[in-house]
Amino acid sequence: MDWLARLEAPQNALAVLTAMITPAVLISACGALIFSTSTRLGRVVDRVRALSERFQTMVADPEKDDMFTERKELIFSQLDRLTSRARLIQRAMTAFYTALGIFVSSSVAIAIISAAARNQLTWVAVVLGLAGSLFMLYGSVLLIIESRMALGAIMSEMDFVWKVSTKHAGKELAEKPTGGPFTWIGKKI
Repeated sequence: MDWLARLEAPQNALAVLTAMITPAVLISACGALIFSTSTRLGRVVDRVRALSERFQTMVADPEKDDMFTERKELIFSQLDRLTSRARLIQRAMTAFYTALGIFVSSSVAIAIISAAARNQLTWVAVVLGLAGSLFMLYGSVLLIIESRMALGAIMSEMDFVWKVSTKHAGKELAEKPTGGPFTWIGKKI
């Protein structure tokens, strides 16, 4: 019961609670990242379904579309990118869930180490905290890569829209000095 008396001392209890707050903040951060990442995955799934429907409609009557080949290539490249994005998002979510579990473990380790008065084991909580942080970093890097892929997909789709627009708008409109696709005040993005 000596350990219980040490834990009940106000300064020790406060120190334990203070030490447990850091993992709790990181647990909250992981939760926010998991939520936003699952939303991203949902958007990828919705986009795949929309492209599949568009492709089925297109294939039903290919003679109606004078740009059938170009549209088909765009859809296939978009589906390829979406597949890669879904894999990255899934790996990021795995990393965030792993980090979440590690941060919970570090919080529990802090409580156990404090209760057992084993100051020589504090490195366990530190190692767990660092491991969780590394998993969060890994997941964040994956999301950065996925975001760049999403931007690339949007850019290729906008290039296609530009191509269709110039084909149907006529040469005089296409040759106006707008700077072409993806410009902002005359500067190519």
